[in-house]
Amino acid sequence: MLPPLETLPSDDRLPERAEIVVIGGGIVGASAAYYLAKKGHRVALLEKGLVGAEQSSRNWGWCRQQNRDARELPLAQRSLALWDGLRAETGMDLGFRRSGLVYVTTDPADLAQWEKWGEFARQRQVDTRMLSAAEARALAAGSTGQWIGGVHSPTDGIADPSRAAPALAAAARRLGASIHQHCAARGLETTGGAVSGVVTERGTIRTATVLCAGGAWASMFCRWHGIDFPQAGVRSTVFRTAPLPDVVKGGFYCSDFSLARRLDGGYTVSMPAAGRLDVTPQGLRYARAFWPAFRSRRKALHVRLGGSFLRGPEALARWRLDQVSPFERMRVLDPAPNLSAIEATLARVRACYPELAGIAVAQSWCGWIDTTPDMVPVISPLDRLPGLHLAAGFSGHGFGIGPAAGQLAADLIVGDPPAVDPYPFRHARLVDGSPITPPGAI
Repeated sequence: MLPPLETLPSDDRLPERAEIVVIGGGIVGASAAYYLAKKGHRVALLEKGLVGAEQSSRNWGWCRQQNRDARELPLAQRSLALWDGLRAETGMDLGFRRSGLVYVTTDPADLAQWEKWGEFARQRQVDTRMLSAAEARALAAGSTGQWIGGVHSPTDGIADPSRAAPALAAAARRLGASIHQHCAARGLETTGGAVSGVVTERGTIRTATVLCAGGAWASMFCRWHGIDFPQAGVRSTVFRTAPLPDVVKGGFYCSDFSLARRLDGGYTVSMPAAGRLDVTPQGLRYARAFWPAFRSRRKALHVRLGGSFLRGPEALARWRLDQVSPFERMRVLDPAPNLSAIEATLARVRACYPELAGIAVAQSWCGWIDTTPDMVPVISPLDRLPGLHLAAGFSGHGFGIGPAAGQLAADLIVGDPPAVDPYPFRHARLVDGSPITPPGAI
């Protein structure tokens, strides 16, 4: 089932030419289109389904610095600054508010990890502080958990996944970009070994510059062009509730569930330990690269063989540019939610927060989190095909850092000084034999 999503109209006419084509209308692609248009470039944004309909509307909505990998932290800090100003800058309400995030635990190992991260983060001016047992229980007032401590990031926040990507795409259009939904990019044409056009189901756009921000579909798209991009997908179930008592002001995390207060008075509820990893041809192809990350996260993953072995972004697929592509066959990647995990989570929330005894599911959905072996995204030109850039592999962290990721991609594409150091996000690190550095946080 599609989660709540604000929609926007498409432009009727596909341009014959564009200075830059962005493939993928999620938060990163929409942000890139906005910042490219803001720089004065003529942009066409292509989306095989609806803008924001895949993972960008299926996430928790958290915009956090807390517990970021050191490589991602500059993007997170930059993004929070951008989130702050986007409403005034675009005239669009993306639902962002700095409502704070609270993590609590009953496990001393969590506290040790958070304390170590906090020492590093405070050197980088991140507003974070460890919580004693009494402080954790005070910030989780009304809960029955026997919290031994926690961590609080008061300046982190939440935005609205149903609004953000469509709002940024609409803002890009007002600056001259064109938006083309239900318009899959089948592949690229090349001239002299460089990009010369994008072949879509509706015709070809002549261009020398393309950004692939295709989320879970990016590896399949790259592979058609002979480019290796190690990527694996994890299914993650989320549900929302009707309006409920205000027990959490912003975001609340424990090992069993997380809560995010919604603008409508309900909660978005997620299950950190209920991810599902499907066995797929792409997964088998990159199994060796992903083994260290899988080993470190195996307690939170359930592995199974399902229909995604034969269809979807990680299946075997061959097509020609004059044929219907896999991107057209599945307009929106919409996995079935894990109903048994939802029932178990409802019981845990009721037990933890007696005031939420009446909690029920208003709507549930499942997302497909595209990950890299080191759980750090790629935001990079692709040396093998001049003119092609990649922004994908956000590993469940992409919504919060989406604005800065899009801005960084835009900077790299046009040769402007980058918003943050792009070196940690280079594509080459995943394919040139460099050691894979394990993720440094969650």
